[in-house]
Amino acid sequence: MTGLPLREPTFLVLTALAAESQHGYSILDDVRRISEGRVRLQAGTLYGILDRLRADGLIEVDREEVVASRLRRYYRLTGIGRDLLSAETERLRRNAAAADRRLSLGGQAA
Repeated sequence: MTGLPLREPTFLVLTALAAESQHGYSILDDVRRISEGRVRLQAGTLYGILDRLRADGLIEVDREEVVASRLRRYYRLTGIGRDLLSAETERLRRNAAAADRRLSLGGQAA
């Protein structure tokens, strides 16, 4: 999974973890906010993504705590995860800029 492009849910999970470590349900809420409600991950989907990101070394467990008799695990980006998110962000930025240039031509050839 360490190659580009990233699938949107994976990109959004990494984005959610870019600012600070978060636990699973907080990540679900943050992904919904980041995507302005467009992406609503289910818990099973999120934990599948988190497992793959951990296996690929892109995130790691930051800490665990017990809240209301339940284990709450917090995740954070690794350096590799931050680098990959940065590269994907730049790739998307370049693609969006190319689309903007083409659109501004109003149907003319580039």
